[in-house]
Amino acid sequence: MSDPQSSTTKRCITAEDLYRLHWVSDPAIHPLSSEIAYVEQHINKERTDYNSGIWLLSPEGDNAVPFTYGPKDETPVWSPDGTQLAFLRTTDGKRQAWIIPKRGGEARQLTHVENNVRSLAWSPDGTCISFVAKTAENPSSPTSDGGTQEAQLKGRVVNRTKAKSDGYGLWDDTRDHLYVTDVTSGYTVQLTSGAYDVAEPVWSPDGQRILFVARIAEHSNEDTDLRKQNDLFTIAPATSNGDAAAPLKLTHSELHIESAAYSPDGSTIAFYGHDRHAKDATQTRLYTVPSSGGTAVCVSETLDAHLGNAGMSDMRSHLHVGPPRFSADGQSLYTLVTLEGNVHVYQFALDGTFKILTQGEREIYQFELTSDEQHIIAASTDVALPGDLFRIAIHSGTEERLTRVNDSLLDEIEISVPESFWTEVEDGRRVQGWVMKPAGFKEGVSYPAILEIHGGPHAMYSNSFFHEFQLLAAQGYTVIYTNPGGSRGYGQSFTNVVLGDYGGRDYTDLLSAVDEAIRQFPFIHPERLGVTGGSYGGFMTNWIVGHTDRFRAAVTQRSISNWLSMYGVSDIGYSFTEDEVGGNPWDDCELLWRQSPLAYVQQINTPLLILHGEQDLRCPIEQGEQLFTALRRLGKPTQFVRFPASSHELSRKGHPQLRVERLQRITNWFVQHEL
Repeated sequence: MSDPQSSTTKRCITAEDLYRLHWVSDPAIHPLSSEIAYVEQHINKERTDYNSGIWLLSPEGDNAVPFTYGPKDETPVWSPDGTQLAFLRTTDGKRQAWIIPKRGGEARQLTHVENNVRSLAWSPDGTCISFVAKTAENPSSPTSDGGTQEAQLKGRVVNRTKAKSDGYGLWDDTRDHLYVTDVTSGYTVQLTSGAYDVAEPVWSPDGQRILFVARIAEHSNEDTDLRKQNDLFTIAPATSNGDAAAPLKLTHSELHIESAAYSPDGSTIAFYGHDRHAKDATQTRLYTVPSSGGTAVCVSETLDAHLGNAGMSDMRSHLHVGPPRFSADGQSLYTLVTLEGNVHVYQFALDGTFKILTQGEREIYQFELTSDEQHIIAASTDVALPGDLFRIAIHSGTEERLTRVNDSLLDEIEISVPESFWTEVEDGRRVQGWVMKPAGFKEGVSYPAILEIHGGPHAMYSNSFFHEFQLLAAQGYTVIYTNPGGSRGYGQSFTNVVLGDYGGRDYTDLLSAVDEAIRQFPFIHPERLGVTGGSYGGFMTNWIVGHTDRFRAAVTQRSISNWLSMYGVSDIGYSFTEDEVGGNPWDDCELLWRQSPLAYVQQINTPLLILHGEQDLRCPIEQGEQLFTALRRLGKPTQFVRFPASSHELSRKGHPQLRVERLQRITNWFVQHEL
C-alpha cells in the first residue's frame, strides 16, 4: 500500500478516473536510429469512444512527440530502411493501411479495399506491404463492414458451425485473406481465397514467400470449424494479375499453431503452438521446423510453463504479442513466459536451455528488441502502474522508464499495493494469491473482504494494475484474488485441475485461499465477505453461492449458468463444453446439468447482482436471463443489469460510460447489502 503519510494528501480512486487513464502499446523500434514509435490510447472528451495516436520517442526516453493525430491510429510498422512508417487508421468506421514519411509530413492512404485491414508487414526490400482483410466468399452477400440497407434486410443463410464470434457478430460470409500492395503504385493483389482464414502473415528474409497460419480442409466434406489443429503455409507474393499460386503446407496438422517467424537466414521457422494433449488447457510451447517443412521440434521442453502472456487486467484486451523473435545469429529465440504471477522475457537457445532476461514483480505484455540486441523495449505493468514503456539492458538488467503517461493521475490517488500469500491445498498443490488492504487502513480494525475470481479459466492474475480492484479498496474493502487450479502459470498439471471438474478442486482452492487469507491477515472480517468474477469467474461466483451461504453478497458478470444451452449458443460453446466440461447435450445431458450452477439455484440465498452485455456472444445473455428468471421465480434477492451494445469485453474495452456504470453498480451492490 502507499505510504500512510501520503494518504492524507492523496484521494481515493473513483470509477470516473477511467476517463483520465492512458494506455501505451505496440512499441516499434526504428531499424537504424532505435527511435520508438508506439501507440497511446485514451478516452475522448465526450466519453463516448477511444482515441489513439502514434507517438515517437527517442531511445533515451526524452522528447516524446505525437507523430500521427488519429483519432484512431494503431499498429505502427517501420519500413526496412526506416524511411517510412506504415500504420492502420480508422476513418468513417473503416480501417485501412496508411504510410507517413519518417521525416514527418502528411500521411497518405495506401489501401482502399472494401473491408477492414489488419496484420501489416513490409517486404524485406520495402517495395510492398502484405495485409489481411475480410473478403466475401460470395460477392453478392452483405458483410458486416458494408452493404446497403436492402441487402441487410435479406435473410441470412448460415452454413458453417462457427456462425458467430464475440466482438464481431454473426458470420457475414467473409473470410480473412492475404493481400499484397505495391507501396509506390498502390496496386493490390489478393493472394489467397477459399473457405479458410489467414492469420499472422510474415515475409521470408529473401522476400520470395509469405508464411501464414491457416486451417485448410483436407477434403471437401471436412468441417474445419471442428478441427482444433491448424498449420503453417507459405505462398509466393505475386504482384501482377494472373492465377495466384496455391499455398504450400509445411506442417502435419498435429499442432495448434498461433504465430511464427523466420530465422535471419530463412532456413528455420519458430512458432508458438501446442499438441492439445490437455485440450484447451494445454500450455503453449515454443517449436522450430525447417522452412521447407517437416516435423516440428519443441524448444521449450525443459520449462513447465506457458509461453506467451496469460496475464489478465482490466486495462487492456488481447493485445497482439507477435511471434517469437530470433537472435541475429539465428541461434536463440526471445519470448514472453507466464510463471507464478509474473510475465517476463526469456531467451531460449535452440538446444532448450534458457535464461530470464527481465526481473521484478510485473507483467510485460509486449516487447521488442533493439537491432543490436543490447536492449529490450518492454510495455510493462505492475500493481501500481497501468502500463508504460521501459528500456531494459539485456546483459546487465538495468532499466529506464521511458514513458509516464499516467503520472498526473497517479500523483493524485492513493494506491493499495497487494501482499502475496500462498495456500497449501489438499492434494499438495500450492495456490498463489494476493491481498489488498483498504484505503485508509488502520491497525486493529476489521474490514470486509471481496473475493475476485478471474476468467479463462486458463488465465492468470498477475502483478498488474487493476482499476476494479483499486476501486474496491478505495471503498473500504479488502480485496482477495488468487489463481486456483486451472490457472496458467504454475505448470501443466496445475492447469489440468479444472478439466471435467468445474466446481470441484477449483471451488475448494478458492475457499481454502479465503481461509488462508483470513488466517494470515487478521484484519479481514471472517463474516463480512463478498464474491465477484466474470466469464469463468462468473461461473464460479454462481457455483459458490449455490453451494455455500458464506458470502454476504455477490456480483456475477458475463457468466455461465447452464452448460446445456451454453453448448449451442456460445461462439465457442460446442468445442469449449466438450473440452472443458467433458460432454455434449445429447450424450451427456446429466453430466452437463450436474455441473451447471442453474441446477443449484434453489440453494442460492446470497443476494446476487447479474451483470451481462446484450451482445456477448462468448457467454450469451441468455445465461444471465435463465439464472435471473429462476431466482425471481423462487423469490430470491437478485437484480439483473443488461448493458446495451456490449460484448464479452465490456470490462476491458466496452463503451467508456458503460464501463464506469458497471464499476459503480458493483460497488453499490456491496454497499447496499451492508458488506
